[in-house]
Amino acid sequence: MEREVQRLRQAFRSGRSRPLRFRLQQLEAMRRMVQEHEKDILAAIAADLCKSEFNAYSHEVIAVLGEIDLMLGSLSEWVTAKPVKKNLLTMMDEAYVQPEPLGVVLIIGAWNYPFVLTIQPMLGAIAAGNAVVLKPSEISENTAKILAKLLPQYLDQDLYTVINGGVEETTELLKQRFDHILYTGSTTVGKIVMEAAAKHLTPVTLELGGKSPCYIDKDCDLDIVCRRITWGKFMNCGQTCIAPDYILCEASLQNQIVQKVKETLKEFYGENIKESPDYERIINLHHFKRVQSLLEGQKIALGGETDEATRYIAPTILTDVDPETKVMQEEIFGPILPIVPVKNADEAINFINDREKPLALYVFSHNSKVIKQMIDETSSGGVTGNDVIMHFALTSLPFGGVGSSGMGAYHGKHSFDTFSHQRPCLLKSLKREGAHKLRYPPNSQSKVDWAKFFLLKQFNKGKLGLLLFVFMGVVTAVLVKAVYY
Repeated sequence: MEREVQRLRQAFRSGRSRPLRFRLQQLEAMRRMVQEHEKDILAAIAADLCKSEFNAYSHEVIAVLGEIDLMLGSLSEWVTAKPVKKNLLTMMDEAYVQPEPLGVVLIIGAWNYPFVLTIQPMLGAIAAGNAVVLKPSEISENTAKILAKLLPQYLDQDLYTVINGGVEETTELLKQRFDHILYTGSTTVGKIVMEAAAKHLTPVTLELGGKSPCYIDKDCDLDIVCRRITWGKFMNCGQTCIAPDYILCEASLQNQIVQKVKETLKEFYGENIKESPDYERIINLHHFKRVQSLLEGQKIALGGETDEATRYIAPTILTDVDPETKVMQEEIFGPILPIVPVKNADEAINFINDREKPLALYVFSHNSKVIKQMIDETSSGGVTGNDVIMHFALTSLPFGGVGSSGMGAYHGKHSFDTFSHQRPCLLKSLKREGAHKLRYPPNSQSKVDWAKFFLLKQFNKGKLGLLLFVFMGVVTAVLVKAVYY
């Protein structure tokens, strides 16, 4: 592991990954890889999650292609140095912020969306000019294998490498020094990643999870609400980090919600959900048994059927759920939707705030004041009002958690920023030394007064600002000459 990381570090230090043209070439190569091996990628995802080609493409591949297109069209702007405001003391100097790559970064992917959650952050790291060690999840082994096979065929092998393996390999990787680590997965492993990174003072982006609440106000269209929640909750068999984890609503709404979700499930998956090509399976037997155990002692209002041989768990709704039971103590990450009755929005807010900050918050209401109240009085990684999941699809929004649901963010320009250092640069001249006597010893009250004047005034680079620069420059030169010569 150490030799492999050092090999990439030497390639990065050569400067090959920095030129804009090189970065664009690598992104274009990534696009060719996806387009030329689309069937292979879809087959690998299907083998891991029993996902149809249509679902695999719409859930994962299309997001990767969209991210590549965005970066190819925007990267030349992103890498450009941005001028900043100046004060009187620096008005004749050049001041700007230059994005620069961090170095060698480690990206540890997730198994629930094994292609997009691994490749999407890698695109940001490439766009920012870094070398990348990519560690796909070993749980989604078919997708991990196809990535290890394809990426070296299209990308610069000295700068980008794929390392497969389990806990042992990941542990060894985390012993190495990286310039940034992005991890997507559970809070438990996130703590391990952060502890390992701390030994090298390595910054981390942690995309974790949590129990994302969904508050349904009585003032809403339940038909639409339940259709959208059903889509977001049972997509990928509930194995989505930002899926609605549980519903908060008035007790009187529970039976209506159950009935409308039942109708929607028939609309989406047909009479026999188990036979639907659009309904996936739990990733492995370990997770199947974990999710199945959450049903123990619960009031099952809909679903509840399981089949261990095929890792099938039917879409399930639990009603009158006790907040102290197991299903409300951990992220479900499966097709189980508990409903916890609350009296009103205020009680829902208190319920949410009494728990760890979630990765997402969903609020449904015709009343914009209710939605605003939920946003203002709670904290979460992201919010979608009157829908679920969709904030993830907007690349202009940063995607990330807060508190126990994660730290840092990515997507689109935010990915580029995550893997870049915003380097402040001030370029001065060796001339006009007289003006700098203000900052040299010995000090005096008059020097302090002049320093206040020079340092606390800022100007933009507009025409008026330029004229003022010139005028103040002349005045400054005269004053300094009069006082110190």
